[in-house]
Amino acid sequence: MGIGLSHRERTQARGLALGWVWLEAEELLRGGEGRVRARQFKRHQKHPPPSRPHELKPVMAKVRSLRSKKRHMKDIVALKTEKISKKAEIKTNLQELIIYFIFLTDLCILTFGMVSTNIYYLNKIMSTLFLETSVPGEDRTNFKSISTTEEFWKFMEGPLLDGLFFDYGYNTETLDQMKSSRIYHENILLGVPQIRQLKVRNNTCIVYSKFKSLMDECFDRYTIGNEDQSDFGRGEVPEWTYSRATSKSFQHRGLVGVYNDGGYRFTLPLSKTDAKSKFSFLQANNWITRGTRAVFIDFSVYNANVNLFCIIRLVAEFPATGGVLTSWTFNSVKLLRYVSYFDYFIASCEIIFCIFIITFIIQEIKKIKEHKYAYFKSIWNLLELLLLVLSFLAISVNILRTSKATLLLGHLLGKNKEYADFYFLAFWQILYNDIIAINIFFAWIKIFKFISFNETMSQLSTTLSRCIKDIIAFAIMFFIIFFAYAQLGYLVFGSQVDDFSTFQNSVFTQFRIVLGDFNFANIEKANWVLGPAYFITFIFFVFFVLLNMFLAIINDAYSEVKADYSIGRMPRSALADQIKAGYTKTVEKLKLKKTPKKPKSEVKKKAEAVQTRRGFDQDEIESAKEMKKWKERLEQKYYYSDIADAYQTVTQQEFRELFLFSLELEKELHYVSTKLNRVMKRITATQT
Repeated sequence: MGIGLSHRERTQARGLALGWVWLEAEELLRGGEGRVRARQFKRHQKHPPPSRPHELKPVMAKVRSLRSKKRHMKDIVALKTEKISKKAEIKTNLQELIIYFIFLTDLCILTFGMVSTNIYYLNKIMSTLFLETSVPGEDRTNFKSISTTEEFWKFMEGPLLDGLFFDYGYNTETLDQMKSSRIYHENILLGVPQIRQLKVRNNTCIVYSKFKSLMDECFDRYTIGNEDQSDFGRGEVPEWTYSRATSKSFQHRGLVGVYNDGGYRFTLPLSKTDAKSKFSFLQANNWITRGTRAVFIDFSVYNANVNLFCIIRLVAEFPATGGVLTSWTFNSVKLLRYVSYFDYFIASCEIIFCIFIITFIIQEIKKIKEHKYAYFKSIWNLLELLLLVLSFLAISVNILRTSKATLLLGHLLGKNKEYADFYFLAFWQILYNDIIAINIFFAWIKIFKFISFNETMSQLSTTLSRCIKDIIAFAIMFFIIFFAYAQLGYLVFGSQVDDFSTFQNSVFTQFRIVLGDFNFANIEKANWVLGPAYFITFIFFVFFVLLNMFLAIINDAYSEVKADYSIGRMPRSALADQIKAGYTKTVEKLKLKKTPKKPKSEVKKKAEAVQTRRGFDQDEIESAKEMKKWKERLEQKYYYSDIADAYQTVTQQEFRELFLFSLELEKELHYVSTKLNRVMKRITATQT
C-alpha cells in the first residue's frame, strides 16, 4: 500500500486516516454512537483533524478509557440481568414445586379414596366360601382340588348351591319370603347365576393312521376356529342350544386357552331344590362331553353395608390332555360412586384433578412451541408427557365407566329372574384402577426432579447417569446368559417341574433363585445329572459373577461421584440456596430467646487451657508422620531432581493413588486451617 505515491500524497493520506480517528473519538466523547458516518463529512470540514500522530495520543487515551468503561457498564448490566433472570427462574421453580405438591396431594386423596380394606375382606370371604368349602363326606374335594368330571358335578350340587342359596335369615325368614338369596346374610345375590359351556368340534386334530382303528374321534384344544356352535342333545332348550357372544362382552384368558363369550348357557332356578334337580338332569344326559373345553359359573353379589359389588367367575377347564383345571376371579368394585358425603368430597377432588390436567396440558403445549425438538431431549419432559397421557386416559375411562354404570345399573338390577351381567362394568372399573395406579406411581417418581438439589439425591442421579452406558452393556451380557439358562431349564425340567412348565415360568423362577427362593429337590428329581449341574453353574455365573460385576460398576461410579463432591465439584442448585436462605430467615424470626452467654470464668478457663496446650495430640502427630512418609514415597517414585523432564507418565492405578493423596492433603489443609482459626478466635477472646 502506498507504492507509486509521492511524499505529498502519502502525507495527505495519513492525515485523512488520522482525521477519521479524531472524528470517532470526538463523537464518543459527546456520547453519540451510530451517527458518525451520517455527519462525518460536515464535521470534517468544520474541524480539520490533526495531521500529526503525537497530537492524537491524548485523544486515543480518552477513547480507550471510554471504551473500557462502556464494556464494564455492559458487563454490569448483563450481570444484573442474569441475576434478575435467575431470581425469576428460582421463583418459577418454587411456584411449580408448590403447585405440583398440591396436585400430588389431590391425586393421592383421589386414589386412596376409591379403595378400602373392605374390598380385600369381601374377596377373601367369597373365595373362602366357594373355593375352600369341601363336598359333604369328602373333606379333600373342593373347587381348587377338582380333577375329574364326577368331582365337578359333586361340587355343583354341593358347595356351590349351599353357598348361593342360604335357606333362612337372622329372623328365621325363609328364602321364599326374601326377595333374593343373601349370602352370609349380608350379600344380596343379584339376579340368578349363569352356567356357560364352550366346546370344540370333532375331527379338529389329526390322528396317526395306525391309531385310527383305536380312536375314531379327535378333539383339539380350544380356539375360535375349532369352536363347536351346533346344537346337541335336546336342542329345544337353552342349555343345548348355542348362543353367540354379545357386543359388550370380552374374551376370558384361562390357564390353557383364551375363550369366547358365547356358548351353551342357562340360568339356575330361584329354588335350591330345582337347581339341584337341573344339575342331576344335565349330568344324566351328558351335558359335559369329550368336546367340552371350559365351563363358566358367573354371578354377582352386592353388599349394601360397604357399598361394594363382587363379580365372581369360577372356571373349570377341560384340556385336551384330560382332567380338569380350575381357576377363578373375584372382583369387588364400587359401581355406585357418589352415595356418602365422603364420596362427594372425592368427586370434588376429581374436578380439581381435571383442572390441573388441563392447566398442565396448556403449559406443555407452550413449552413445545417454545423449545420445539429440544423439548423432547429432556427425560423429565417425556415423563411429564407420559403423566398427561395416563391422566387423560384415566379421565376418559372414568367418564365412560360412570356413564355406562348409570345407564346399565338400573336395567341390570331389574332382572330378578335373569342373569345380571356386571362383568362388563367391573372390567372398566378395574381398568380405571390400573391406569390411576400407574399414574400415581410416575407422579411420585417425578418428585426426583424437584428434590435434585439435595446432595444425596444429586449423588444418586449423577451416579446413574455416569454408569448408564456400562449398565446397558452389562445388561446385554447378563440377559444373554440369563435367557440361555431359562431355555435350558424349560427344555430339561418343563415336563416335570411346575416352576419350569413354560418359558415365562422359567424366567420368573430364575429370578426367584437369585433371591434365594428355590426348590432344589424338584430339579434334582427331574434330572439327577443336569439338575445339579444347571443349579451350580447358574448360581456361580449369575449370582457370584454377574451380580457382583453389576454392583462393582455402580460402586465404582459412586466412588468417583463422592470424590468429585469431596473436592467441591458438587453442582449447586439455586433453588436449594433459596430454600435454605428462607429457612434460615424463618428460624431467625421465630427465635425469641437468645443463646445464653457463658460466664467469664468459663471463658478464662478455656483460654488458659488453650495456652497450656502448645502442640498437637499424639494421634495428630502420628497421622502427620504417616502423611510425610506417604509423600516421600510418592516423590521418590514419581519425581527425580536429576532428570530434566522430572515428570513421568503414570498408570490409571497410580493416578488414582495420586488423586487420593491430593484429597488427603486437602483434608489436612482444611483441618489445619480450621484449627488455626479456632486458636485465633480463642486468642482474641482472651485478649478482650
